[in-house]
Amino acid sequence: MKIWQKNIEVNKGIEAFTVGKDRELDLQMAAFDVLGSLAHVEMLASINLLSAEELTAVKAGLKAIYAEIEAGEFTIEDSVEDVHSQVEWLLTQRIGEAGKKIHSGRSRNDQVLVDLKLYFRSCIQEMVGNTEALFSQLIELSNTHQDKLLPGYTHLQIAMPSSFGLWFGAYAESLADDMELMLAAYKICNKNPLGSAAGYGSSFPLNRTLTTELLGFDKLNYNVVYAQMGRGKTERILAQAMSAVAATLAKMAMDVCLFINQNFNFISFPAELTTGSSIMPHKKNPDVFELIRSRCNKIQALPNEIAMMITNLPSGYHRDLQLLKENLFPAIVSLNECLEMTTFMLQNITIKDDILNDKKYDYLFSVDVVNDLALQGIPFREAYKIVGESIENGTFEPKKQVNHTHEGSIGNLCNDQIEEMMNEVLSQFNFGKVRTAIEKLLSE
Repeated sequence: MKIWQKNIEVNKGIEAFTVGKDRELDLQMAAFDVLGSLAHVEMLASINLLSAEELTAVKAGLKAIYAEIEAGEFTIEDSVEDVHSQVEWLLTQRIGEAGKKIHSGRSRNDQVLVDLKLYFRSCIQEMVGNTEALFSQLIELSNTHQDKLLPGYTHLQIAMPSSFGLWFGAYAESLADDMELMLAAYKICNKNPLGSAAGYGSSFPLNRTLTTELLGFDKLNYNVVYAQMGRGKTERILAQAMSAVAATLAKMAMDVCLFINQNFNFISFPAELTTGSSIMPHKKNPDVFELIRSRCNKIQALPNEIAMMITNLPSGYHRDLQLLKENLFPAIVSLNECLEMTTFMLQNITIKDDILNDKKYDYLFSVDVVNDLALQGIPFREAYKIVGESIENGTFEPKKQVNHTHEGSIGNLCNDQIEEMMNEVLSQFNFGKVRTAIEKLLSE
């Protein structure tokens, strides 16, 4: 029997189809379902829907289930539909009638909403931590290799001098901007939908402000209809933030695949971090970065996948929304793995010295020669023409002294300022407040 089931046995084929992958995916939300229930029962007791004795028993039972989840001993039985039903069933089996009261004033609709918000909030914290680690690695590499020049390209044609300081630093600053989007997603996730019930509120005198405080949320989703409408929208916004990080990683991975190529030969990795060929013994393939590129390109498609799944849904709950977990949950795992693997690989990168001594890179310095002539008083267009003619007639002589000093250039990377940008964004994630609230909820 399901907790919502009456006296009609559900067709087994219909049951299997409608449950789908919920049991498997709901395990990732199990701890958060218990946390949401702990806050909910505190609130029920505050409005006299649970006695003090019942509250004590319910909290002890829920905390025991939470400990089992943390220990990896929690399962969702085949006879049970989802994590919400499993937790309530276990609780009722263990403490009796009081367990049957915990669903007062809520629906599975707002229960899954709060579970998802808590789960996403935790996932964002992990993604932010992994992004911060990669950012720090990039800044360290940028500072270490700031004087090592490499070719800059436009249209994949040799263009102007660049440096590894610029290259690593560029991706660091990109991640700082990506965290701005992740912060926006976090703010959306950090609003409490609990108490919206099936999407139209409750006739019980619920205290939604109390559950907001207990769970460490910043604000409420005030309007109960909008709280339900937020499902799908929240996932799409989170996917957009993830997509930004993924785009940064995919572009970097493509650069690495080019730079490790023998025709570029700018960087290398230890043989044990590359893969070989079944017939070509000389191969050292950048499979890790090729997979990061592909995984991250897949994640960049995620916002559109979610948008198409929720497009034209009217307000209110619809079972379509269940399938969002199948798209988003694995993508979160994948992005964290890509962040961790990128950081690990970059800890083992080797940078080639004196790349620009190769004569084929002489024309990289043509703009610098033009600029030198302009500084001597020759109009820029005339200087451009002079250098162009010297290139055509084969008399061009590069001046390989690079003198780029403005903000963000080869000689003035502004990495300190980029770090300040990142730290400013990171400081706005109130992970400490959340941790304190959850620890208090579990300890009282």
